Amino acid sequence: MKPLVAIVGRPNVGKSTLFNRLARRRIALVEDVPGVTRDRHYWDVEYEGRELTIIDTGGFVPGEKDALLQQVREQAQLAVEECDAIIFVTDARAGLTTSDQEVATYLRQSGKPVVVAANKLDNESQMLQAHSAEFFRLGLGEVFGISAEHGLGVGTMMETVVGKLPPPSPEELEARAKAERLEKAAEDAAEWGEEALEGEEGAEEAPAEEEPDRPIRVAIIGRPNVGKSTLVNALLKQKRVVSSEIPGTTRDPIDSALKYKDREIILTDTAGIRRKKTIAHKVEMFSVVAALKVIDRSDVAVLLMDATEPAVDQDAKLAGIAEEKGRALVIVVNKWDLISTDERKQELFRENLKYALKFVGYAPIVFTSALTGSKVEKVLELAVELADQFRYRAPTPQLNRLLKHIDENHPAPIVGRGPLRVYYMAQVGTAPPTFALTCNRPDGVPEMYKRYLTNQLRKTFDLRVPIRMYFRDRPGKAKRAARRNPKKMAGKQKR
Repeated sequence: MKPLVAIVGRPNVGKSTLFNRLARRRIALVEDVPGVTRDRHYWDVEYEGRELTIIDTGGFVPGEKDALLQQVREQAQLAVEECDAIIFVTDARAGLTTSDQEVATYLRQSGKPVVVAANKLDNESQMLQAHSAEFFRLGLGEVFGISAEHGLGVGTMMETVVGKLPPPSPEELEARAKAERLEKAAEDAAEWGEEALEGEEGAEEAPAEEEPDRPIRVAIIGRPNVGKSTLVNALLKQKRVVSSEIPGTTRDPIDSALKYKDREIILTDTAGIRRKKTIAHKVEMFSVVAALKVIDRSDVAVLLMDATEPAVDQDAKLAGIAEEKGRALVIVVNKWDLISTDERKQELFRENLKYALKFVGYAPIVFTSALTGSKVEKVLELAVELADQFRYRAPTPQLNRLLKHIDENHPAPIVGRGPLRVYYMAQVGTAPPTFALTCNRPDGVPEMYKRYLTNQLRKTFDLRVPIRMYFRDRPGKAKRAARRNPKKMAGKQKR
């Protein structure tokens, strides 16, 4: 495992700004108000030749009685317990506070190496003042004046952080040596050409790397307070993210890796998505935008609904977003334990839900209780199954046998002055499965017939994911028209 470096401190000192600076991209939400970050964020970076993982944490408030802030503190404490080194961020403008001293006491007790960062120093003269600042009274060693926003002093601080990490493990050294050999081989191939390398006596060939199976990305989406974070914790069997009855608890998308039946899965907890006109704060707006981006990069979207208020307009809109983006969809009805254990009532509920969301009628529906853990594993089972269907490729001969069967049993309708003729079908893409059909009137295919063809594809290949279908003309249309009416074409050529 790569060494872990946790970024901790009280609220609103710039931890997420520093995290984004080290990651060289905007990952964590940043706003000039306390308490924006609540969960742990992980990101891999490289400094001084060492690959390491940085962890962003929420504001550390010792002794806080508020239940939500207690959970935020617990997440920060978990980061401290698992890390190899700590960056303790303070606010140089505000000076040393009682909260800073309480956090410092906890960090000393942890026994982990700590580097103190006095943040929000935006010029060189302020940097000089930091070295004689009151933060030395914390008793944690040297204080580094930095500006996380502008990058001042961050490099010098990170040199010290890397120096405090444990020595590289044999596995890490081997991985680094292997990467260097591959890089050297690539450089040599670029400079001398592959033939020169192969003919050179004693030249080391770059080992053929087998690319590991791509992890399945699963986005947990839904309205606020439907139990998304509780479901993530139940699936992971640990308290990975902060969960609360307070709507809007989750703000940043949080990735968590797990294994299910030898398949790698990345679960992403997202902020609750409300209607645009009800969003009052900038932080919530950023959270919603980030959640929508997560759907874009996912394979499967898990739409979590509240059993006590199902199929509201916003649920339908979220299902529509997943369909529009072509993502596989699992509909999860949460809090079912509050409704009933009667199987007949569940089936009636399912039928009503399918009717309300008939535009995604192909999507499987599962009834769970994230709080008790009832049937939560079914969500993973369906996610893996749909991820495979999402990248399914159908054999072309089987597609055209299906097309022949359709033509014999359900002839195409009349379009314009003649019948629609579909000559050929081929799959031209996956994620989602995409099919191109060659026909004589591609612009006039009725929607009803398109739906019929889509349903036949679903039935034949057992697909419960979105399907895309395109109709196109046969090649050589102009030549065929010329053969049918040579005089007309000759007249056009003269003009």
